[in-house]
Amino acid sequence: MISNFARVLGAGFLMVAATGIVTGAKAQDSTNRVAAKTDWSVFVESDPTECWGVSAPKVTVNKKDGRVVAVRRGDILLFVSYRPGKGVKGEVSFTGGYPFAGGSTVSLEISGNSFELFTDGEWAWSASTGDDAKIITAMKRGSEAKLTGRSGRGTVTEDTFSLLGFTAALEEAEARCSG
Repeated sequence: MISNFARVLGAGFLMVAATGIVTGAKAQDSTNRVAAKTDWSVFVESDPTECWGVSAPKVTVNKKDGRVVAVRRGDILLFVSYRPGKGVKGEVSFTGGYPFAGGSTVSLEISGNSFELFTDGEWAWSASTGDDAKIITAMKRGSEAKLTGRSGRGTVTEDTFSLLGFTAALEEAEARCSG
């Protein structure tokens, strides 16, 4: 089941939590989509300056005790963000649309490469800017990214994102926030 976000993203509107706040506590509405690159979109905000590429999953599978189950989730999004005022260049983040289990991590698989993202609430990030760079390199070379997480209720989620248009979206976001 894909959230309403997939339909909303296609229309060019987006409700996202501000990727600049590690706690995910602040929400920001953005209708400032400046580009669509196949399965990825680019958004820009000016106060403060922030640019990001974002995509919704193509496939979502939720399992409890090994069986596929129906669950209600919020927006499921994969981001790469740039915030020049904070020195952020290519920060990878993921929101699963539910609170992750405390102390859990999210597994990210891209073309045989495995990465681990730490979680806080409904958000997950890599551990360092070096890890962000490695993930972005894999995303440029891959065709899909699969993120597997675990909710506080024990549901295991698998979200598969297309990487078609990723490189173009990344370059657009980076160029718009380079100065």
